[in-house]
Amino acid sequence: MNKHKTIRVLIAEDDFLVAKEIQRNLLHLGGYEVIGVAGNGEKALEMVCSVKPDLLLLDIQMPQMNGLDVAKKIQELYPTPIIIVTAYESKEYLQQASEFGVGAYLTKPIDPITMQRSIIISMARHQDLMQMSKLYKEIKEKNEILEKKLAEIKVLQEILPICANCKKIRDDNGYWKQVDQYMNEYAHIEFSHGICPECMQLLYPEYLHKSPKEKSEDGAKTKRIYVSKEKNHE
Repeated sequence: MNKHKTIRVLIAEDDFLVAKEIQRNLLHLGGYEVIGVAGNGEKALEMVCSVKPDLLLLDIQMPQMNGLDVAKKIQELYPTPIIIVTAYESKEYLQQASEFGVGAYLTKPIDPITMQRSIIISMARHQDLMQMSKLYKEIKEKNEILEKKLAEIKVLQEILPICANCKKIRDDNGYWKQVDQYMNEYAHIEFSHGICPECMQLLYPEYLHKSPKEKSEDGAKTKRIYVSKEKNHE
């Protein structure tokens, strides 16, 4: 294993002799620290959440809460690499264990070399599962954002009824609204208003021929009139 980091191991085993055997094997392999032993399923779940081990060796047949239920609950509360320890192999149990995030299993009596191989597999699989879970969450969040954006611009994908004269748009309730008002309500688009050259020529032709100085004087005059009206109003 990693020589630069001691792997903190929690053992969940109700058989005292088996728990001692596991501890001896870990000591023999080196690079592991047993930080606790839980004698039942509920205690194992409690200790995982409190001491936060790097690895859990979990007996499948445990009093108060069996190993599969413990494994499932642990992945919900504090995802941890788990190795199931069992006296016999059962396809049904092993399939369920895999679905609950268990990375490997050991059969009793436990062989140290097999144990080390199982630890490597379990921790590698757990890392892969965590990476997949992270990617799934990111994809889900991006899909939610995309769905929201698509909903906001849904109206832009349809044929809009628009008045041929005044260019108002009719909404789904039959009300005619200005283009800027309609786009703001349905697509959350803000508008800044100005006057195009053609409309300027049509509405304010005299203003186009004025010099910059005259335009500035007109602007100042308009401002004074506005201020005067405001004061009179007060």
